[in-house]
Parts: sequence; C-alpha cells; structure tokens
Amino acid sequence: MDSQHSATPETSAFGRSAGGPLSGIVIADFGRVLAGPYCTMLLADLGATVIKIESPAGDETRAWKPPTRGDDSTYFLSINRNKTSIKLDLRDPDDRRTAQRIAERADVLVENFKPGDLVRYGLDYDTVAATNKDVVYASITGFGTAGGAQLPGYDLLIQALSGLMDLTGAPDTGPFRSGVAVFDVITGLHACIGILAALRHRDRIGEGQLVEMNLMSSALSGMVNQTAAVVLGGTVPVRLGNEHPSIYPYEPFDTGDGKLVIAIGNDSQFRTLCAAIGRPALATDPRFEKAPLRSANRTELRPLLVECLSARTASEWFDIFTEAKLPCAPIQDLRAGIEFAERIGLEPVVTVGHGESAQPGVRNPIRLSKTPVSYDLTPPDLDSGAELVRAWLGDGDNQLAGVFAGTPTRSPEEH
Repeated sequence: MDSQHSATPETSAFGRSAGGPLSGIVIADFGRVLAGPYCTMLLADLGATVIKIESPAGDETRAWKPPTRGDDSTYFLSINRNKTSIKLDLRDPDDRRTAQRIAERADVLVENFKPGDLVRYGLDYDTVAATNKDVVYASITGFGTAGGAQLPGYDLLIQALSGLMDLTGAPDTGPFRSGVAVFDVITGLHACIGILAALRHRDRIGEGQLVEMNLMSSALSGMVNQTAAVVLGGTVPVRLGNEHPSIYPYEPFDTGDGKLVIAIGNDSQFRTLCAAIGRPALATDPRFEKAPLRSANRTELRPLLVECLSARTASEWFDIFTEAKLPCAPIQDLRAGIEFAERIGLEPVVTVGHGESAQPGVRNPIRLSKTPVSYDLTPPDLDSGAELVRAWLGDGDNQLAGVFAGTPTRSPEEH
C-alpha cells in the first residue's frame, strides 16, 4: 500500500491538507447512497472540506452488509473518506436551522433527494440561493424534475428503463444487470464535472448557479455508441454477449487452456494477429481483410481463430501477443485485477488517514503534478464531527471554537 501524503503542518481546521486544488472550498453534502457521496468524495480527495449531513439513522449504506471491515460496511467506506459527519434530523427545528446555516456558508451544496423534498426544510435551491447567492447547488435526481420527478431513482431501475439490461447478456439469455451500479457512478462523475465548471464560472463572473443531473440522462449519454445507434442510425442494438457490434475479433476466445480476450480494432492489428498465430494468409482472405468484412463474416472467422489458439494456453498466448503489441487480456477476478495493477506500478491501494486508525482505500484515479490528491481522513463515524461543525458555525462556548480563530471562512454577509 502507498500513502501519497503523510500528515503535514499545513492542514485546515477540519483536518484537510492545505495544498489540494480545491483547498478552501466547503461542500455541504446532503447526498446519500452512491451518486452524491461518490461525487463529494472525489472532490474531497482534491482538497475540498466536505461536511456530510446525515439523518439520525445515518446514510443507508452504513447498513449495507456484508462485506464488512470490522463492523463497518465496505460499501459506505468506499465512498466516504475525507469527510466530516454531523447527524441532523431535518424535522427538528433546531437541527433544521443548523442544516440551513451550513448551506448558507457552503461554497457547494450537493443533494440527491426527490425533487421538491427539500422545499419543506428550506434547503431547496431558491431558498438557499436567496441567502447564499454564489452557491453552486448540485441536484441529482433519478429522472429529472418534469414527468419523471416522482419516480424512485435506483440504479437498477435506470439500467432496466434505459435499455442497458436489454443489451447485457447473450442472445440466448435474459437481460442482466451490470456488475456495478454503473449509472450511479457515471452520474457522480457528471456531477463532479458540472460542479467544477460552475466553480470556474463563479471565479470568472462571481455568481453561483443550479447544476442538475439525473441518472436517466447520464445513462443515455454513458451508453455512447449504443445510444447513437438509435438516434443517428435508426437501429436498436441487441444483446451480443461478449461480442462487439461493430468490430471483430473483439471477445474472449477459448485456447488450449483457459479463455483470452482479444481486442482487434484495425486492419494492421489483424495482420499482426494472423502472423502471431501462424496463419498470415487470413489477413488477405477476401472475407476478412477489412474490418467491416470481418464483422460481417465473424461466424466463419471465429472457428479458424479458435483452431489456432487451441495450440497454446491463454497465459502463453498472452505473453506472445503482448510481445507483438496486440491488445489482449486474461479474464481475472477482482483480487487478481488489483494485483495486476500493483505489478505494473499503478499503486491502486493507498493508505487513508494516519496512525492507528489508518485503513486501506482505492486510489483516486486523478493524478495532478502540482496539486496532488490527498487521503487525510478515514470515513467518519456517524456524527463524529458534530462538535467541529458547530464550532465552525460559531455556536455556543464550544471548546473547539479556538481552532477556527484566523481561519478564512465564508459568512452570510459575504454573499
């Protein structure tokens, strides 16, 4: 495991490293489950201070077990590092006012409640922006705020309604869900992009804005060429199992022992493949010499390739093809995937936090040469940062208030 940063003297009152590109940005995180929390964790890794506002029961994913690390849900741990937790019951007037005050001082607010739900708590965009005019308010919904406003926004439902499940599986199987909540993740990434764009606009113009994302739109965008097949080509894609609709060979192949994925994207690569398997004449066969022909005649090409590949194991072909600079890969489980990333120097596992409480985590994939990401804080226990947040708000005689003396923070008067 690698710890990209050790503790330094330059940390914020919330325990965040001072050198991140988003250092000084405060995010009020009203997100729950996956899309919102994943977005805010990525921004926290980049240096933002994230105050995670949780219900008295806590984020739902705290209870999504197994698997666990100790008593903690690994699902929750995977998307909530670098955050400070405060438990607030929005139905309680005092807690609701605390939540509103956090929103008044935040640079960014992220929420994924059903459309309209936050109006009754005075935490909707119009109400927050009335006292915090330059807030970047990011709202994540399942189906937008029009006709689908009241539909529950679960990733599995989006996979079904968007068409992804109909594309996932083989021609002779039923539809399958993706092995990960892919549209929650894509929407979280889209939210990050929208927030950063809005912050850039605020830097230039001096005004905040509402940033809206929904899982359904992210799904249709994220299926790229498959969605374009309908919109541009008038063709509805069908399940092809592990095959690609447009290029071939591009799928797992049986070898003498095990399966190997081969991904040939152009004619030059196909010529190299044919030479590597000892059948150079296939590259000039009129049925296969061009990519559209190979795609159209795949049922004829497949058995010829399998016959050649049966002469060696998947591991042997992997070495041979890699030496020839051909795209290929054995099919591995997740543990082997992490181990492979370690072997090639990607350092996929980092140390989150410091001292006895430190724990492993998955590396943020963004690498910045001047302002690297940081992994200062382990995922918080529920309400563990309540005193710190209240001190930041200036409440009462809190003994922690002194840590904020001289700390630049935004106040309502600045808006």
